[in-house]
Amino acid sequence: MADSAKWYVVHTYSGYENAVKTAIEKVVANRHLEDMILDMQIPLETVTEVTDSGASKEVERKVFPGYVLIKMVLTDDTWHMVRNVRGVTGFVGSNANNPTPLTEDEVLALGMEKHEIVVQYNVGDNVKIVDGPLESFTGVVEEIDADKNKVRVVVSMFGRETPVELELDQVEVID
Repeated sequence: MADSAKWYVVHTYSGYENAVKTAIEKVVANRHLEDMILDMQIPLETVTEVTDSGASKEVERKVFPGYVLIKMVLTDDTWHMVRNVRGVTGFVGSNANNPTPLTEDEVLALGMEKHEIVVQYNVGDNVKIVDGPLESFTGVVEEIDADKNKVRVVVSMFGRETPVELELDQVEVID
């Protein structure tokens, strides 16, 4: 049944995102619905804010204020359970009684789920950039961050060594 779970967007009162997520988690635990409601996310981004005094600090900010993303098997029971949580105003979709799930591309774009990419290169390897504006440039792998799907490659541009950050599948090892 869990393989029929899809990501849905739940609209909440502004500022209630964390309370809604916590309340749904409690209901899931109490009613043993872990196989029906698999995951919930409040997408966050880290931004650097400069204060009036000129100091900078990093803060986490909600990417979509007023929304919670929930991966669930949609049934009448799960719909009612989520819909009746305090702070929830409804599901996002063309018909509030029949919410529209996110597409696979939307889920990937939001970073909710990641497809695992197997990298065939290591730090120090010579690689060729195979996609993007620097396509066909070559460089040396400086850092690999599989969790963030990023690789840093030092490329020689205009006579200078320049580090560029790319996605893992944008480079391939040179034999």
